[in-house]
Amino acid sequence: MSSRTTTICFTNNKGGSGKSTTCSNIGAAMARAGKKVLMVDGDMQLNLSLSFFSEEWVLEQAAGEKNLYRAIREQKDLTDFIVRTPYENLDLIPSSTLMSSIEYELFTKWQREFILKKCLQKIKDAGTYDYILIDAPPTLGGWVMNILCASDWVVVPVEASPWGMFGLANMFDFLSEVRQITPELEVAGIVVTKVDTRKNYFKQTMETLRELEDIHLFETYIRVDSSVEWAQDNSIPVVEYKKSSRSAKEYTELAEEVMKRVSR
Repeated sequence: MSSRTTTICFTNNKGGSGKSTTCSNIGAAMARAGKKVLMVDGDMQLNLSLSFFSEEWVLEQAAGEKNLYRAIREQKDLTDFIVRTPYENLDLIPSSTLMSSIEYELFTKWQREFILKKCLQKIKDAGTYDYILIDAPPTLGGWVMNILCASDWVVVPVEASPWGMFGLANMFDFLSEVRQITPELEVAGIVVTKVDTRKNYFKQTMETLRELEDIHLFETYIRVDSSVEWAQDNSIPVVEYKKSSRSAKEYTELAEEVMKRVSR
């Protein structure tokens, strides 16, 4: 009997919310905790892929045949597109800059909302992975709908800034629409990122989010930490780059919290 694979996507229609950083570090922290994790880079900006590999390697993959764009375009089983990362228990399906035209490619396809789900089905059925984490682009459209339809849970990273909450209502309206075709999709919660606890709007952000009905707010929030930028510069998740850093500890705690939340 294979174990059940849980798919979690990280999405927010506002750019700069810390989606890729949150996704990559939660994945790396889960892998460090002994879980088998597959990361799927669903964004043409390639940030998730760049969290684990050099720019040269990522661009080479993006231009080649073994990336998410090729698989989706040809509706292929994604098993053959998996790449091992330098870290134990952690694999990746890299993205391509050509993902920018994926909306157009999907438009004429039969049951287009479920193409990613079908491409991931064999991997899920095999039960090799405990978690599949998908990084979505900062848009709301057919491709993000695909990502949501392929997921069991959604994590929404929100930046603690005056603009951080902007568009959140649209995001949740869009989620409601998607749940009409995949009612089993659940919101795991909102995680607050890029926090400066000295700033007033951090408190305002937390208060506003706590007032949202039926939306879970993760207790662990991620503070601004230069270690994250150094880690990104070296294409290493911060939980591997500097294990003693504040953000490495925060991401490790957040990963624990997410795992607990999605196992209920």
